[in-house]
Amino acid sequence: MMFRSLRHKNFRLFVEGQSLSLIGTWLQMVALTWLVYKMTNSALMLGIVGFAGQLPMFVVAPFAGVFADRWNRHKMLLLTQSFALLQAVLLTILVFLNVIQIWHIIILSIILGLINAFDMPIRQAFVFDMIEDHKEDVGNAIALNSSMVNAARLIGPSIAGILIATVGEGWCFLVNSISFIAVVVSLLRMQIKTKPKPIKDFKIYQQLKEGFSYSFNFAPIKNLILLLALVSLFSTSVTLLAPVIAKDYLKGSADTYGFLIAAYGSGALLGAIYLLNKKNVLGLGRLIALAVTVFGTSLIFFGFSRIFFLSSLLMFFAGTGMMLQIASTNTLLQTISEENKRGRVMSFYTMAFRGMSPFGSLIAGSLGNSIGAPATLVLSGGISLIGVFVFYLKLPGLRKVVRPIYENLGILPQLASGVQSAAESAQRKVIE
Repeated sequence: MMFRSLRHKNFRLFVEGQSLSLIGTWLQMVALTWLVYKMTNSALMLGIVGFAGQLPMFVVAPFAGVFADRWNRHKMLLLTQSFALLQAVLLTILVFLNVIQIWHIIILSIILGLINAFDMPIRQAFVFDMIEDHKEDVGNAIALNSSMVNAARLIGPSIAGILIATVGEGWCFLVNSISFIAVVVSLLRMQIKTKPKPIKDFKIYQQLKEGFSYSFNFAPIKNLILLLALVSLFSTSVTLLAPVIAKDYLKGSADTYGFLIAAYGSGALLGAIYLLNKKNVLGLGRLIALAVTVFGTSLIFFGFSRIFFLSSLLMFFAGTGMMLQIASTNTLLQTISEENKRGRVMSFYTMAFRGMSPFGSLIAGSLGNSIGAPATLVLSGGISLIGVFVFYLKLPGLRKVVRPIYENLGILPQLASGVQSAAESAQRKVIE
């Protein structure tokens, strides 16, 4: 059943709250990017603002993963979402009072980055708490969550383009502020039974080191995270330089930019819907390799395109490829991670997915200023293709290591005892 994860009341409440809030989030993201470019007319400044907002994800997310494994995830999410509401309200007030300046945007972006650095790893690990004992529904829940994100990416930018063109950016920020109320209410209505097990001797750096050792000494987790980090580093150029492409190369306006982002979101939504129909995690490794290939190729051709329809189509395919990689990587990591280390593994996932974006923003902004936005996109696509080629060469070895885990979850039949014992022994050594 496509929406089987909705049979769990807590996850159903989560979906109800997030479906509204995510649209508001995309309204703010699109409006803020357009506002910065309108105020400065600088691709470099877009990169600086992006760097300021996303750097905390790289620095703070690993520590957030430690807390996600030891503290009450439900209560922590209530705090992060409440703080995000306050940030959005402050941004709204500054814009409506017409006193907003670039330094305001940078500081508020840093604040939101700090909030998200805690929120994302906790929210990723929280999926298991909402699903409780039905692990077979985790992949469906992740795919459904990705569908929500990308439905919002489809709807949000389109609404943002209309609002910006008619009443201004401030109304986008106001709608986002109101949308956070839905998330807070849905979290308050949940009844969570699963709680992280506390430990008597809690040493954060020791816990962080243990999580790092587990994640980067276990080849399947390491390779998934590294490929995601590489693609995330260079995929930032798509959304960051989209307003430059829309205005300077497609000769459009805020509507053009909104439609390009909506096309990207439409493709991502298609990718998420495809994953909703997958019954298990088998074949996700090959799918990741194919997805990054599609993404990188689309990015290269997008850099050359000067036709709005073709550019929109290429953004669609880029969005499909990017979402298939992100959601498939998320599902695989949650599936093969140990319960008491899942929060830390997902913090490194967050670090790879969002934490590389600030550096990608600086790279894309700097290259966009020096060699131009189209050349930057072509270069980004080419590097993504090199990374996925290396990943593809390692796939056969990764399957052998992951297969025993699938067997324990009942996804695959048992191997011959000798081969299985050897695989289990190898995994134990990695974990230890």
